[in-house]
Amino acid sequence: MRTPILLADDHQVVLDGLKALLAGEADMIVVGQATDGLAVLPKVLELKPEVLVLDLMMPGLNGLEVARQVRDKAPETKVIVLSMHANDAYVVEALRNGAAGYVLKTAEARALIDAIRTVRSGTRYLSPPLSEEKLARWEQDAKAAPFDPYDTLSTREREVLQLSAEGLTSAEMGKRLLIGKRTVETHRANLQRKLGLKTQADLVRFAVKKGVVGVD
Repeated sequence: MRTPILLADDHQVVLDGLKALLAGEADMIVVGQATDGLAVLPKVLELKPEVLVLDLMMPGLNGLEVARQVRDKAPETKVIVLSMHANDAYVVEALRNGAAGYVLKTAEARALIDAIRTVRSGTRYLSPPLSEEKLARWEQDAKAAPFDPYDTLSTREREVLQLSAEGLTSAEMGKRLLIGKRTVETHRANLQRKLGLKTQADLVRFAVKKGVVGVD
């Protein structure tokens, strides 16, 4: 039995490289790909992959939020986050949102193969130099952190937050999310109220600081 894998990255050259890498493994098969964060969950629900290899910084919806949605809607799919970011905060947040593995793009190619086989067996995987001990210490410190209003946002509000930060208009967001313009504006007003944001510049700064948008 080969492990069905879905790849999600907004760079085609990365997707092509991952597919070439996995094609050499007799126990793995790539069943689909996505280049936009908003398209990932629908593909997971359609294709039912055993493993999702997910870029952290995706347009439309970032990898952290995608992981959370997959955890809630398709918990049988194991998520491996693939990222340039070795920052403990990103790693802990990814794991908290349901990721079973975290692989750095700077790691050796075999790290992803090892990660897929590890999470498939039910064990968490972290590529070096990440370690369980280091993350455990960071998680303890994080527990003492102040309340984060971002945690109060609904799934739709998080989607609107990212698309707003990417510069889409309410009408454009409505088309992407398949909802009306007024509904988008209501979600945007609600998220700005919850986060204490007044202007578009405030919203963009918050999204960048939170890691919702950024350069991967």
